Amino acid sequence: MLLILIHIIDPQSQATKWIKQMEKSNGLKIIDLQIGDYMKIIEECIKIGRPCLCQNIHEDIPQTLNPILIKSIRKNHDINSNLILQLGDREIEYNPLFRFYLSTRLSNPRYKPEIYSKINIINFAIKEQGLEEQLLGIVVRKEKPDLENSKDNCIVNISNKHKEKEILEEEFLRLLSETEGSLLENLKVFQALDLSKQSQKDIDETLKINEDLEIKIDLTRENYRLVAQRAAILFFVLQDLTSIDPMYQYSLDAYIQLFILSIEKSPRSLKLNERIEKLNDYHTYAVYKYGCRGLFERHKLLFSFHICTKLMDAENRINHEEYQFFIRANTLTIDRETQFSNPFPTWLNETRWDQMSELIRIPDYRFLRDSFDQFPKDWKEWYTSEEAEKASLPSTIDSLITEFGRMLIIRCLRPDRITHCVLNFVTHNIGSKFVEPPILQLNTILEESNKRSPLIFLLSPGVDPAPKLQQLAEDKMMAKSRYYTLSLGQGQAPRARKLLEAGMKKGHWVFFANCHLSISWLPELDKIVEQLQTAAVHSDFRLWLSSSPTIDFPISILQIGLKITNEPQKGIKANMKRLYELITPEQFQRVKQDEKYRKLLFTLTFFHSIIIERKKFLQLGWNIHYTFNDSDFQISENLLAIYLDIYDKTPFDALKYLIAIVIYGGHCTDEWDMRLLHVRSKAKDASIPELPFQRESFFTYIDSYIRNEVLEVMYYKLSSLPYYYMPRDGTFKLYKDFINSMPTTDHPEAFGQHPNADIASQIQESKTLFDTLLAVLPQKSSATVEKEVENEVAKAASEMLKLMPHQIDIEAVKKYMLIDTSPLSVVLLQEAERYNVLLLNITIALNDLLKSIEGLVVMTVELDELFKCIYEGRLPYAWQRTYQSLKPLPTWFQDLRQRINFFNSWIESQRQPIIYWISAFSYPTAFLTAVLQRTARKDQIGVDQLSWEFEVNKTDDKYLADIDDGVYVTGLYLEGAGWDRKQGTLCEAKSMELVTLMPTIHFRPVEHKKKMTRGLYIAPCYYSSIRVGSFIVAVELKTGSMSAEHWIKRATALLMNLDN
Repeated sequence: MLLILIHIIDPQSQATKWIKQMEKSNGLKIIDLQIGDYMKIIEECIKIGRPCLCQNIHEDIPQTLNPILIKSIRKNHDINSNLILQLGDREIEYNPLFRFYLSTRLSNPRYKPEIYSKINIINFAIKEQGLEEQLLGIVVRKEKPDLENSKDNCIVNISNKHKEKEILEEEFLRLLSETEGSLLENLKVFQALDLSKQSQKDIDETLKINEDLEIKIDLTRENYRLVAQRAAILFFVLQDLTSIDPMYQYSLDAYIQLFILSIEKSPRSLKLNERIEKLNDYHTYAVYKYGCRGLFERHKLLFSFHICTKLMDAENRINHEEYQFFIRANTLTIDRETQFSNPFPTWLNETRWDQMSELIRIPDYRFLRDSFDQFPKDWKEWYTSEEAEKASLPSTIDSLITEFGRMLIIRCLRPDRITHCVLNFVTHNIGSKFVEPPILQLNTILEESNKRSPLIFLLSPGVDPAPKLQQLAEDKMMAKSRYYTLSLGQGQAPRARKLLEAGMKKGHWVFFANCHLSISWLPELDKIVEQLQTAAVHSDFRLWLSSSPTIDFPISILQIGLKITNEPQKGIKANMKRLYELITPEQFQRVKQDEKYRKLLFTLTFFHSIIIERKKFLQLGWNIHYTFNDSDFQISENLLAIYLDIYDKTPFDALKYLIAIVIYGGHCTDEWDMRLLHVRSKAKDASIPELPFQRESFFTYIDSYIRNEVLEVMYYKLSSLPYYYMPRDGTFKLYKDFINSMPTTDHPEAFGQHPNADIASQIQESKTLFDTLLAVLPQKSSATVEKEVENEVAKAASEMLKLMPHQIDIEAVKKYMLIDTSPLSVVLLQEAERYNVLLLNITIALNDLLKSIEGLVVMTVELDELFKCIYEGRLPYAWQRTYQSLKPLPTWFQDLRQRINFFNSWIESQRQPIIYWISAFSYPTAFLTAVLQRTARKDQIGVDQLSWEFEVNKTDDKYLADIDDGVYVTGLYLEGAGWDRKQGTLCEAKSMELVTLMPTIHFRPVEHKKKMTRGLYIAPCYYSSIRVGSFIVAVELKTGSMSAEHWIKRATALLMNLDN
């Protein structure tokens, strides 16, 4: 009645292959849960007693398998006492020979606790030590084949002799058991004993010889241990990448082939030490090239750094405490009363100091505390240096710390320079070639491919690999009737099957584009690729696939396939070069007004490159990430050629409108992003509703690049920088040569941005690097480490509970509403209720977490996520439902306490505040609406007739008093500009000043007809730095000496809440 039920965690399919081989003679049936009729196959196996292997199990096991998992088997007492399995609402005759295997390729599946109670789970994932032994055998067999053969013979001989010994012992025992009478009178027993003794002696001597020989062989094999160790480390570096992106899957079989190739191709040497060093260097770089080919650009530096630190760790050159700090920065400081006070509050924000104060707690860095007190000017000078990673630290600090220690200081104080630090660190420790990813050549990858391994393009937004693949097919004489493409989607499965069948027989190239749009068909494709490994396939056949990253893509295809990323090069120069490659010399001469065309074409390519590359500035570029692509440029270029042929006088207004508003503007869904594509026009169409920014008069990109001066002014400047200008008119080659002479690295000023804009994007790059490093960081499983982590999280949770504000007194709010009957008191009540719900949820969650750490309650998925968030200093998603925030958890909690204090002070004072901290409101739109309603009631006018007028305070806040016409508001931060307090106008931000706290602003409701707008810049005000979807109000600020266009290109805006 026993049901054999085993679930195997098998990332490399080694156990699955063994089961298939072992159960092949028993009629093993193989199923996949993504195939619709799998239950019929299982039922058949249960009835006739066949083994069944269920592959590619995910974390959610279907309920239909539950009766099998819980072994719902009983005897049928009515008919022949057969066994019955209750499967759903049906009873099925159960054959005891039935065996059920489940396997998953997930390396670390997270099953529900009840799953573990139902089935035996065996983790068959290979460990580093086991792989090291396997690779040692491979390298020795390649380098010293005789030695490895001797090793094999020794193992066989030792095994055989042990078997002989067992047989002799069993034979002698059999004789003893069969002997009748006295043993002393039985001659056969004594003869057998003598023979056994002699045989045992011969066997022991042979065993001794073989065992001694094996020891000598092992000593020689140990010379290659460093090679096997390095190769094993590098394989697990590749495996770690899986936690970053689900498409980063690597096969052990493919890796072993790469290792063998490295052994064969690496430089030889007569000296063993030199040979090992050269082999290790060659294979390390081979793995780097192999991995880079299928990595997105944003992960390549991380890959290099991970290789570097793993190799250094193997040589005991990495301090684990320092490395953990580098990744996490130990930002669990909930109560700032327990840390050192910030010595530089005027230029160093609290989050940076939180991290620095944690670094000072590490014994080797305690001396830094005194250094801050002794050299404050030197520290500020270093902090404001353009390249902090190259500048000398104050006093003699450089001589007291390691290279990695310097990175820790920069990680705390200047995170924008971390990517530069990492690049230098990798270069210094393993070589510059590991920070220079190889250029992708499709031709090279094709040569490495074979008929059985798919070639998989990992798609990036706005990039289509089809044209390059088409060109390759033409170069290889495959284009005519031997190259077939199909964009997958609904209803394309039958055609895809036919193309595959014909391609495998006739040697075609088959390209299935957009596999992520046909997830339901991918399990069938998985089966086809599995059959490719053994089926008869034409040698010219190649299967090409493209897909955006998706967790549903079959792991087996990703492991066996060659992954290729195809991302566009970054920068104005790279984009312009690529666009000119899309234009033929014949196109360049096709327009009658050829000089006009050539010049406007150049500025059009510059416009397109600027529009695309602005995304690198994140929220200072575009509020939404738009997928502008080459098609936009090609349509615009075609339009330009047509209009220049039709009209003698260039229709600039029509061209600007169609290119900027219709073609590129068609992508834009955010009205504030549209400002960058706004066209300045003399005529105004009254039928088109006016957006807030359209009350301004300014030139934007399109106005600067598509205008008469481009045609008439010699060397017309396209930017304030000296190297972006119109070249003199000439040949197609002249324009291309001029583009090649442009800078490779773009200065922010080319986009009309401040140098600080680069700092913001670099900080985000650093944050992404730390997040991904945290993802690949191996989870220590020792009881000691787990206990330390639990204690750390429990301490932080207890501190939060200790410092948790009391709930806002709703009854006190209601009493206050009897005194203050204005709409603002209603807003106060709503805010109090929202915050009370949040405080209650936090308290319950933290108490449950502490109980689960103590083992008093079950650690649910939600509690496990909360545990991780606290440990990593991240804000749990569940706590963001009241209001959006990007702050780290400790800073967010301190901010929450301040918000509650603001509302409690309001209630306790029994009067409206003179100055409102607008950032404290979870729903500030309701607050501003309430202010408008108060004015509308007072002046007896409709709310829809009111808008805002703004006056920034120039005096100290202590001189402000109660007002009837609006409210005083504080807590707004200016991003993308500075503020001149004396003049009360916008100005350029100081270096490293990414945001500026605005003075108190008077929000005054006024009637539309009384409103003045001249000399003002309309700054959108957002709830957080994630601007999309968080717009609150448009605030008018005086432009100062600059034009509105200047601040539009800088994406100047007000923020209610910062990220730190």
